[in-house]
Order: sequence, then C-alpha cells, then structure tokens
Amino acid sequence: MNRTSSPLPAPNTDSPPSVQARAATRLVQSSALDRAIAAARSALAGLQSPQGFWVFQLEADCTIPAEYILMLRFLGESAPRLEDKIATYLRARQAAHGGWPLYQGGDLDISCTVKAYYALKLAGDDVDAPHMARARAAILARGGAARANVFTRITLALFEQVPWRATPYIPVEIMLLPRWFPFHLDKVSYWSRTVMVPLLILCTLRPRARNPGGIGVAELFVMPPDQQQDYFPVAAGRAGRLARVFLLLDRCARRVDPLIPAWVRRRAIARAEAWTSERLNGEHGLGAIFPAMVNALEAYVSLGYPEDDTRRATARQALAKLLVVEEGSAYCQPCVSPVWDSGLAVLAMQEEGGPESAAMAERALRWLKGEQLLNQPGDWRRQRPALPGGGWAFQYKNDFYPDLDDTAVIVWGMQRAGDRSAYGHSIERALNWLVGMQSRNGGFAAFDVDNTHYRLNQIPFADHGALLDPPTSDVTARVVTALAACERPQDAAALARALAYLRREQEPDGSWFGRWGCNYIYGTWSVLMALAQARVRCDDEAVVRAVSWLTRSQNGDGGWGESNDSYTQAPAQRKPAASTSYQTAWALLGLMAAGQVRRAAVSRGIDYLRDTQNARGLWTDASFTAPGFPRVFYLKYHGYSGYFPLWALAAYRNLMLAGETH
Repeated sequence: MNRTSSPLPAPNTDSPPSVQARAATRLVQSSALDRAIAAARSALAGLQSPQGFWVFQLEADCTIPAEYILMLRFLGESAPRLEDKIATYLRARQAAHGGWPLYQGGDLDISCTVKAYYALKLAGDDVDAPHMARARAAILARGGAARANVFTRITLALFEQVPWRATPYIPVEIMLLPRWFPFHLDKVSYWSRTVMVPLLILCTLRPRARNPGGIGVAELFVMPPDQQQDYFPVAAGRAGRLARVFLLLDRCARRVDPLIPAWVRRRAIARAEAWTSERLNGEHGLGAIFPAMVNALEAYVSLGYPEDDTRRATARQALAKLLVVEEGSAYCQPCVSPVWDSGLAVLAMQEEGGPESAAMAERALRWLKGEQLLNQPGDWRRQRPALPGGGWAFQYKNDFYPDLDDTAVIVWGMQRAGDRSAYGHSIERALNWLVGMQSRNGGFAAFDVDNTHYRLNQIPFADHGALLDPPTSDVTARVVTALAACERPQDAAALARALAYLRREQEPDGSWFGRWGCNYIYGTWSVLMALAQARVRCDDEAVVRAVSWLTRSQNGDGGWGESNDSYTQAPAQRKPAASTSYQTAWALLGLMAAGQVRRAAVSRGIDYLRDTQNARGLWTDASFTAPGFPRVFYLKYHGYSGYFPLWALAAYRNLMLAGETH
C-alpha cells in the first residue's frame, strides 16, 4: 500500500527559510513525526480484537447510568454492589452548579439532574448529604422536577411521583393509524420508533414501578405534583402557536380515551407487542440503543411476561451487556460502536500505509465484510421496498437499521484496500443502496429517506425536538466521498445532486453544520474531504471560504476546539473552546484536503498533536465528541482520540513526502 493521500496537492504559502536551515528542520521534524505515528499505530494495534474489529467505550451523560438504577427498582430488583459503583460514577460527575450537565463543562440539565438525584437516593444516598442538598437546591431554583422533559416525567409517572396528566397522551392505538394520517411511525426516525412503540404500551397500561421501599422525590417539586397545572410550557412564536394547537388536540384526545372499545385496545397492544418482538434483535436489544431496550423490557414486564420468558430474559441480558464495570465505578453505555470504530480505524491505518497497518486494516475489512446487511428486513424498506439491501449497522447487530454514515465509511475503506477485488461485490451492493437512499433535496440522512415532517417536532411528546432524521451535511459528505472515490458512471447524477445540496448548506461564515460530531469543525472537515474526493478545485469559492473559517478558528496553542455549546448559541455568542486532539485532527484533515498542507496553521496543528500525545501513544480528551441529538443528548466516543490524530499525522507526512518528490 503506498503512502499517497487523496487530497489535491498544496501550494506553498509560507516564506521559505534558507536551504540548510530548512533541511535540518525537516530532518528533526520528520524523525519526531515518525515516532509519533509509530507510537499511535502501536497503541491502536494493541486494541484490535482477535476477530479484527476495534471497539471503544461509548459514554453518554449521567441520564443513562441513572436510568439503569431506576430500571432495577422498576423491576423490584436490587444490586447493591453495582448500584454503589454507578452511584460513585454519578457523584464524580456532579458539576459546580450543583447539578449534572449533558456534557463535560455544560450547563445544568434539569432532566438529567432529576434522574441522577433520584438514582442516588434509590442507591441509598442521604438526602441531607451535601451533594444531594446542592442538587436539590439547583433543581428547585429552576422550577422543580415539574420542568423536566417528557421522558423524565414519564419515568416519574411510572414511579407515581407525578400524575399521568403530566405526560403526553400517546395511546397504543397509534399502532393502528394508516400511513396517510398526519402522524405515523413511518414519519419519524428509527430511534423515535424503537423508543416509542414499547413506550406506547407503558403509557397505556400505566404500570406501577415495584420500587421496594416506596422511595420518592416529593422534595424536588415547587408545588405538590397533583396541584401542578402546567406541565407543558410552550414557547412563543409561530412554532409555539402550532405547539399550542397540538396541545389542545392532546387534551381533547384524553377525553375520548375512555370511549375506545376494549377490543380495539387489545388489538393495538398486540400489534405493538409483535412489532417490538420482531425487532428485539437478540441480546443486542431493540434498536441496539439503551432507551428503546429499557422500554422494551419494562413493556414485557407490564404485559405479564414471566422472568424466564425468552423475550424478557433476552431484553434483560441486552441491557446488562451495555455495562462498563471497573474497580471503583460503573456506567451504562447508550450503545456500542464496533462498526463505526472499525471503519474509521481502517481509514487511519490505510493512511499510515506501512505493512503492519495494512495488515490490521485488512483484518478489520474482512470482519466488516461479514457484517454487511444484504437481505435482512428493515424499516427503511417501507420507503424503498424494491431497493436491495447493502448497508452496515453501527453496532454488532442491528439488522432493521443500517446506517448510511457507517456504510459510506466502509465503502471508502474497501475502495482503498490493497486488494479491492476481494470487496467488489460488497462495494457494489453498498453503493446501490446508498444511492437508493438519497432524499428529494439531494442530501442523505443517517437511516431514513425524506424524514422531514418537521411539524411533528411540535407535538407534546417531542419536547426534545429530535423526532426526525432529515438529511445532513456530514452524512451527505460521507456518501459523496464514497461515490466520488468509486467513480461509477451510474452515480454521476446522484453525486451532482448531493454536491449541490452541500453547496446550499454552507453557513454564511464558510463552515458546515455537524449533526453527528461536534460541530462546525466536524461538518467542515467532512465536506472538505468530500469536495477533494470529488475533485472540486482548491480555489473554488466554497473551499476558500471554508479554509478561511478553519484558519480563523485555530487556537493560540495550535489546536482546534469547539464546545457543544455551539449547538445552542448564535455564531456571535460562541466562545473559544479548549483544543482537543480529535477536533484538531478534523481541522487538519480538512485543511489538507483543501490543499493547505504547507500552510503555517497546519504545521502548528501538527505540532499540537505531537506535543499532546500521551505516553501510551494516544491522546486524552475529557470533552464529549458528538451529539446523539443536538441540544438533548451527547456522546463521548473514546476512540476519537486515537484514530483521528493518527490519520491526520499520517496524511501530513504523506503529503509532505509527496511534495518532496515533485
């Protein structure tokens, strides 16, 4: 495998020093760079599984570990040693403001804080302990637990802490609605479907958590929950008016509920039960994501499934497999990411280009080849029934929900493989599937097609604003990269439409929004890599504007950083954030793809990565790396501080070496 990189050659934008000084500097820098690359490669090699894949921990905010304790108490179970470890994890992440944020350094999130407080109380923490008193004061200062989001209030209703009128009306009869109806499961995202269907059962049957000891959190309410009238505050503006209409419909529907015939309800419950069981996904869980998995388990319990029922036992085991239990603490992952981690690690190893890296990449690609979803059922087929399968899921197994982002990354890796013929069939099937999943506006979403029914984000259930899966710049860029790399003539029209979409999506400041990574640095890197692969010239206006934005965004230490605050703030309000290895790597890869390898900003960024590499050969970043849902749910991909910096360092070396030979 050669050490050439796909981005276009770069002009020299720096003033050259003397020939002798330049040669001496190159010798020192090259040696240090090679050592950094070798150390990172060796560290990642030690983390590759015998089967060939990479998988790193995937961490979310404290909501999910708190919910694990709440789930145990819903079932009437107690696991003191595990709960103690989870409680240790929760206490360690309480912020100075007294509550728990959605990401490191973020503001207090009242829903996360209510669940963390309740979980700690269930685990045995004294309500008068200083950390509990601070959390309680912070919650009350923000309006109390009544101001928590819909999902938190549903949990509180299950534990009889709020009346059910504090939750939206989501009857299980939704399962019987026709596709033409304004609301239908096909009109929301995959994650919304998998979370919602078992939740329909719970919100219809309204079971009581077993909750040994009857522990509650009445102290978190400003007024008694049964006296609270307004659980659904609505913002002003046009969207607010639409939300008020939906809220009125919600209240009217509640009055009709007693009139629903019993046989209709039984039929709807049976359909929801069958839908859930069909997608149970073995010990990988419904949708392979924690919120859906815990809802499925609790739905089975509410339906009276005994503990030894295969479906209930399987759902329970799926949740246990998400735990990360260490000596002193424990937490629960939202899901696992072996396909995504492996695909990106492959690209980093391919860029490194040495024989050991090539062998590691080949082992991972062989494993990935066997994970392709070719003929399995999937919810995406509701929109594309005649389209053959060909995608990959994010997790070890999630047959109903292949992911376009993962699929495009793997296609790119297979296309760059030393022996492409071994992956020809896989690439063809994947490309056909990707092109068939293009939305009308030319963009690509993560899991669905034309999932743009934006009005549904105004229903009372959707106070998180993340009910949908519309096309985004970062996923579209990844698909463009794969299509352009493979150069199939039949993809030309789809590629042109996707490029036009990306041009329309560029922000006024020259950046692109990052839906699945934080944030504008991620989006801009993704698109610049795609434009380079599609042979868009470095002097193209869109590229020039993006380069200008990236260089303006560089920190004084040579790195780049961006907080998840950027998802909630206007451009003028955004403050500089501390540099991170992964965001520095994204910015460097974007600049190099735009032909800026000899720019001083790139050299300074490379120095930052070399200077911050740890003794293990990798990098350490405390910050969260990506949104699950912007504004609502954030993730920390632990692998991002490994393969992305290696990728950037190797690309820099390769481009510099290529420049020396011209």
